Amino acid sequence: MKVEKILFIIGMIMCAVLLLATVSAPVIAPHDPYKLDMKNKLALPDREFPLGTDHLGRCLYSRLLYGAKTSLGIAFLVIIVTFAIGLVIGVLSGLFADTFIDKTLTALCEIVLAFPGILLALVMASVLGAGILNIMFAIALVSWARYARLVRTLTIGIKNADYIRAAKVLGTRPVLIVTRHILPNIMTTIITVLVSDIGSAILRVAGLSFIGLGAQPPEAEWGMMINEARLYMTSSPHLILFPVMAVSITVLTFNLLGDGLQSRLTREYW
Repeated sequence: MKVEKILFIIGMIMCAVLLLATVSAPVIAPHDPYKLDMKNKLALPDREFPLGTDHLGRCLYSRLLYGAKTSLGIAFLVIIVTFAIGLVIGVLSGLFADTFIDKTLTALCEIVLAFPGILLALVMASVLGAGILNIMFAIALVSWARYARLVRTLTIGIKNADYIRAAKVLGTRPVLIVTRHILPNIMTTIITVLVSDIGSAILRVAGLSFIGLGAQPPEAEWGMMINEARLYMTSSPHLILFPVMAVSITVLTFNLLGDGLQSRLTREYW
């Protein structure tokens, strides 16, 4: 068994454990993640608080579990919205290649891609204001262009295939050609990119929350937890260590899955 396949299996196991812990957070969390207990603030890990408590006496383990629901939930919704926008624009651009529609949409993609993604997301989030929904739309609005360009390339490569031409000769409606012939044949590649980008979405969400544009107190979210813990790095390093580890492990998990799916697609080691 090759190393790449082993890493892919490890990524699948890590993802399953992560999703199970996220879904089961209300059951397995030992404490209310929002309950204040100033008598136990900055407590070190023990039996009652497996990962200790934060500066307000809240159970860090419980907040990490609930933070997974928030961080992963936002990341997944961002990916879905981004994918939907990029898919529609990419298919339209690919179907009408070298026309005014294609040139307009391509120019719009190039404009968006000309700016650093996180910088543009920061500007958009600042304009829209702080909040979870706002950062979702901010990240989606600056991330769709990459998917649109990919979908356009895949659509152009497949729209002139013989079976597509045969479907047109038989009078198949354009909508059915797209849904039955084009999308099923490009979806595998797109899904591979989507899985790989979940890690990037988590980092962007955590980054915007870290600077105060994402989740707002007392919401449990990894980026905001890191921001709150930075003032106690020297006296209570566990406050920042565990959220950083949570983000790092989660990003690693989806990167392993994405790399494995890409290798699976190209049949490099399966």
